[in-house]
Amino acid sequence: MRTAPTTLAATLLAALALTACSSSEGGGEASATNTADSAKGTACTAARAAFEVGPSSAAPATGDEGAVPVTVTNASGAACTLKGVAAVDLFAGDRSWALEPQEGASEAAELTLEDGQSVTFTISYVRGAAGDAEKGADVDELKVALPGDSEVKSFKWPDPEVAVTSGNTLDATVGPFLPIGD
Repeated sequence: MRTAPTTLAATLLAALALTACSSSEGGGEASATNTADSAKGTACTAARAAFEVGPSSAAPATGDEGAVPVTVTNASGAACTLKGVAAVDLFAGDRSWALEPQEGASEAAELTLEDGQSVTFTISYVRGAAGDAEKGADVDELKVALPGDSEVKSFKWPDPEVAVTSGNTLDATVGPFLPIGD
């Protein structure tokens, strides 16, 4: 009698395996494996993505917080995956600052984008003092690289000065990728 539960479990497992392997393309297990791989996608790259910076919520006065959203749309023709946080550098003339991820933004976070699907991340900053290089950087450019991609996209910085917390650090961070819509 002990074999009945084992046989029942084996039968259910076989039925689940057959259901998982079926696909409209046919081909059994190979199709199931290919479907699982294509659903996960390859890494999203800047060469196969569209970017939009803004519209921003500019900080109105020195010491106020502002936010610059960056939207990334998968234009690769297939699913792709973002794992981690975007690399962002801000430039003021010949000076540059690499921004740190905002607290809680995980380098392990993974998000799969279908073709045409968009995500956004936000560059949060504190407005610096205009005309005082020790307290504010007159940022004119931002450069973005997607996680695991070496290609960099450049954009005009849309907002006023960014506060300098030390010579090598701006009071600005990069948020996680967040899905847009449903």
